[in-house]
Amino acid sequence: MSADTEPASGDSAGLPNGFVSHGDSKTRRVYETARSLHSGAVKDLLSLGVCERCIFRLVAVEAFDSDISSVSTSTLRSWLNTVADETGSSESGCSRICIVCLGILQFVFSDAKKELVKSDSSSDYVARITDLVKQDRHEFDSFGLEVSVPSTIMENERAVLSYLKGKYSTEVWLQRDKISVKDALKVLLLDQLKASLGAESDSSSFHIRLTYSKASDEAQGASETTHESKRRKTDADNGSNCISENSFEKVYEPCIFSVHCNKMPIFFSGRYFKYSRNVSQSRWIIDDERMGEASVEEILGGNILPACLGDSYKFHAAGREDIDVRMLGSGRPFLIEVQNSRQCPSEQSLKEVEEKINNSEKKLVGVKDLKCIGSQCWAMMREGEAEKQKQYVALVWISRPLEEKDFNSVSSLKELKILQKTPVRVLHRRSPLDREKIIHWMKIEKIKGHAHYFLLHLCTQAGTYIKEFVHGDLGRTTPSMGSILGCRAEIIQLDVTDVKMGDS
Repeated sequence: MSADTEPASGDSAGLPNGFVSHGDSKTRRVYETARSLHSGAVKDLLSLGVCERCIFRLVAVEAFDSDISSVSTSTLRSWLNTVADETGSSESGCSRICIVCLGILQFVFSDAKKELVKSDSSSDYVARITDLVKQDRHEFDSFGLEVSVPSTIMENERAVLSYLKGKYSTEVWLQRDKISVKDALKVLLLDQLKASLGAESDSSSFHIRLTYSKASDEAQGASETTHESKRRKTDADNGSNCISENSFEKVYEPCIFSVHCNKMPIFFSGRYFKYSRNVSQSRWIIDDERMGEASVEEILGGNILPACLGDSYKFHAAGREDIDVRMLGSGRPFLIEVQNSRQCPSEQSLKEVEEKINNSEKKLVGVKDLKCIGSQCWAMMREGEAEKQKQYVALVWISRPLEEKDFNSVSSLKELKILQKTPVRVLHRRSPLDREKIIHWMKIEKIKGHAHYFLLHLCTQAGTYIKEFVHGDLGRTTPSMGSILGCRAEIIQLDVTDVKMGDS
């Protein structure tokens, strides 16, 4: 490059080929890097249809860094044309889609409407990404940047590098590790994105994903044949210094570009109450017909999700009760996992959610202690669930009148071990197993005027089938309340009154 084409001090507007003043240190440094590039390699790559920034990635001795983002595409092209001693118009070259990055580092892409979008500088590109992120209404103070690109990029880059190695095998710049298209794009955008979004970049729970997908085969003219694919691979493997049109996949259109924002799940904990005997714990649909009037899952999740502006939710509980069993007492611990929340509701907002559920007209479900917690709570709840005890009160009918001796014979049984085979009512969905469970304590409460009925209060190990313990399940649970009292016993109603988690 001759001395009269160098950037000089003074007014940048008067410099040829868009050169900038000596005072812009970043641009000056990029210019010096451009001047040091191997002219033969630059000329070859330009003729192949490789873009300006890919040439810097593949040929420069110095590491690819964010300084290059300060220089426009057209200026880079004019510098490289000078290095390669190209006298033709640079405009036609700029309009071509790079055969390696497929337009990604040229800031050229097709949008969701399949319309072509071009940005001459990274700042224009960052402004567009920022607008798309802000449209998604996420609240965040830090973010992680992810980039997804088509596999064609790696295949074509491999072919181009193989060609360069065959022709310039002794050059120092070929021995340096090459930064990938994905990482190069991050280098170009990250600092400007941080400033534009007013957020730091780290291993955040909030992720911005830039997705580039290849245009369809129909849009690109025709799909490649198996022969073309094998030919490309052979050329690359042979390291031929005579690259052919089959050495890389033909590129007719830039990638389709989209921005996806996603936040890691946030968790809400609390305890729920179920006051109805016609409400299931989770949504229950059989043959397109709803079982029960509603579900705990839908009532809780349906009220928490809008407060988070999330996409969806998952419901987790420490055990479950049948649809006809009420959950009373201290309530059952639960977690709501909200996917891709755009905001984390305040304590006041959660109190309002609680009030809305608790003051609903039908009073099917209640909730208390609703709060936002960390993801580690899931493991803690699972550990506590395995250790928990549950307390119940059951309305029991027996075939003979209740006697005074029955009170003591039942209450004297402590840490009673029982053996339960999988109940008949759940054999269609549970494995046939023998389970040993413990009844920690029991007591009988008499009902005045009803000699054949009583309330049975009991505390059991988690996973005990209470209904089967009362009636014996055709002898599949032993001992049972029926065998203890020496008569037939049936359960009429059942309520859960307490769920103790671990040390609680």
